[in-house]
Amino acid sequence: MLNEKILREFETILGKERILTSKEDMLSYAYDAYVEEYLPEAVLFPKTTAEVSQIMKAANTNRVFVTPRGAGSGLAGCSLAKKGGVVLSLTMMNHILEINKPNRYAIVEPGVVVSEFQKEVEKIGLFYPPDPGSSMVATMAGTVMMNAGGMRGIKYGVTRDYLLGLEAVLPSGEIIQTGSLTAKDVTGYDLTRLICGSEGTLAVVTRIIVKLLPKPKARRTLQAIYNSIDQAGTTVARIVEEGIIPATLELMDKMIIKALEDFAHLGLPLDAEAILVIEVDGDPESVDKQAGAIAEFCRGQGARDVRVAQSEKESEQLWVARRGAFGAVARMRPACVIEDATVPVSFLTRAIKEVITIAQRNQVQIAVLAHAGDGNLHPLVLCDLRDKEEMKRVDKAMDEIVDFAISVGGVLSGEHGIGIAKAKYLSRQISPQVLNLMRALKNTFDPRGILNPGSFLECAQ
Repeated sequence: MLNEKILREFETILGKERILTSKEDMLSYAYDAYVEEYLPEAVLFPKTTAEVSQIMKAANTNRVFVTPRGAGSGLAGCSLAKKGGVVLSLTMMNHILEINKPNRYAIVEPGVVVSEFQKEVEKIGLFYPPDPGSSMVATMAGTVMMNAGGMRGIKYGVTRDYLLGLEAVLPSGEIIQTGSLTAKDVTGYDLTRLICGSEGTLAVVTRIIVKLLPKPKARRTLQAIYNSIDQAGTTVARIVEEGIIPATLELMDKMIIKALEDFAHLGLPLDAEAILVIEVDGDPESVDKQAGAIAEFCRGQGARDVRVAQSEKESEQLWVARRGAFGAVARMRPACVIEDATVPVSFLTRAIKEVITIAQRNQVQIAVLAHAGDGNLHPLVLCDLRDKEEMKRVDKAMDEIVDFAISVGGVLSGEHGIGIAKAKYLSRQISPQVLNLMRALKNTFDPRGILNPGSFLECAQ
């Protein structure tokens, strides 16, 4: 419980101007992109690692719960003060400290916005591939804590694949450094990757070192339209089988097509069952060759129409639909719960059909979106949280989607994390022995249990 004495201690560290305590001011910090509300007792805004360290020392001494937070764009409830205490907002630590072109790395503070960072490195011919859907607002530390992915995952991987090192503050207030500036470092345990994806349960990240790539010289976007979702799913699996690795390979089903057309009037065919949006990048010659081969491949798998963008402007036009999909679908009902179970690519078609069957069986509206190239499903479950009977059916449908994904060798989450949204399913994928090891690690980092309490480990069944 946050008492007046502890609040005064925080004010000594930050000053009153960087602390919120009124309900009205804190309400926006009671939510992330998940659907539940947890109001914190205060919101703190540090600007330096030293301030974070002092805050954590005070919190640890007084056993005040601390929940780290970036932009609040997460989809699993990870950055919410689930047991009260303070929210530690890192958005004022937002400086790009170094972009090193010769050695292709950058050092950033936790509150740097992903898309802004990408723009800066691209100005000098470099490239930071991770691209979560919320990259226009998501912060670098938020993507580290969630090990965020995105549409380019099929070719470029996820956030952990670009992490070289971290500066982090332990719950005790101690400051640690992990990793290095070099591309190869096999010294000791890989604590950088352990902290990545830990959902704010082990440490507060205050500095991030990331690997950069040369910026691709060209890209080409394709849109393939199908009369059958089977044909679209089979196309995805066959493209991967053939060894063609596009930068992105996205699928939208007919419910999403209709929602987009109702919303934005893009000229999409309402009788289509599925649309694939595919992008290749690299050297101009190889990009043209790959785009041509993929276009022919899509036609050979049953695509009724394939459009290949001939310019950057056309590419952007083709991406308008995919980027607007969630917003368009979310207009249809009061709430939209986003699932992100992931299956091996060879099971993609079967998984999509299973989701459709589950929706029908439980009388629930589900639109299907997918980072199809890596098997990452995004069923969008449309519902009204106030309708208790409907929410029982939604919960049952979610249970069945998770069970199916696990049954074919898939996972609970491909990129959104577990948080409180999927904690009840954790034991379906992870054994009791592994869960106990995770809890032991948590206890080593945070013996007093002050960092992000109510997390997935505590809620796991």
